[in-house]
Amino acid sequence: VLDYLEGRGLTRQTIKDFHLGYALREWEGLTGELRRKKLDLELAARGGLLRGKGSQKYYDYFRGRLIFPIFDNHGRILGFGGRVIGSGEPKYLNSPETPLFNKSRILFALYQALPHIRKEKEALLVEGYMDAILLHQHGIKIAVAPLGTSLTEQQIALLRGRVERITLTFDAD
Repeated sequence: VLDYLEGRGLTRQTIKDFHLGYALREWEGLTGELRRKKLDLELAARGGLLRGKGSQKYYDYFRGRLIFPIFDNHGRILGFGGRVIGSGEPKYLNSPETPLFNKSRILFALYQALPHIRKEKEALLVEGYMDAILLHQHGIKIAVAPLGTSLTEQQIALLRGRVERITLTFDAD
């Protein structure tokens, strides 16, 4: 994973700043660890970390993926995005919808960008996690990204009252 991230141009400091991680390819890596610590597997499943039902049927939701924690604007983790490393589908996988995590109401990197957005009265909306992260690394700290393939009114509303200008920079597709 470090080779992949460094190959994409990320520094170790940026990796730390965005709390990037890796979910092992194991079906029960996290599940096993939660069991060993006697933590509630049903709660972890409701939070989108595990799949399945019943004490013996849980398995890890994110496997073999680069993990992007998704923060709210107060710095609390609401969910995760995972990018497959190597081949596999889907390429990106987000935490499932929960009472806390609704991807149409969240902007990736807003927590990190908010102080800069407030100061500059401007936001730069880019397509994906890596776009936002690399822009931050190169000093463009007003970059945020919607989760998924569309930009929603709720995501724009997160910027309302904080900006005078929003610039959209999405891929041609």
